[in-house]
Amino acid sequence: MKGVGSVQVMLMTGQDEESFYGSGNTEVTGVLIAAEGAGDSVTVQNIQEAVMALFQIEAHKIKIMKMK
Repeated sequence: MKGVGSVQVMLMTGQDEESFYGSGNTEVTGVLIAAEGAGDSVTVQNIQEAVMALFQIEAHKIKIMKMK
């Protein structure tokens, strides 16, 4: 995606133990993203819309922060 730059992503699964998304029927309950381009509101909106579509979660369960 144009303007995003480097990105780090953390997925919350709601399980007590760590797991990788896609292993079994793991449900993503929240997403934290640090992105270099998160200082631009259009980029943040594009990231948020992509995450909402990919994981079928609401916007309030997604946090996007500018990476230092």
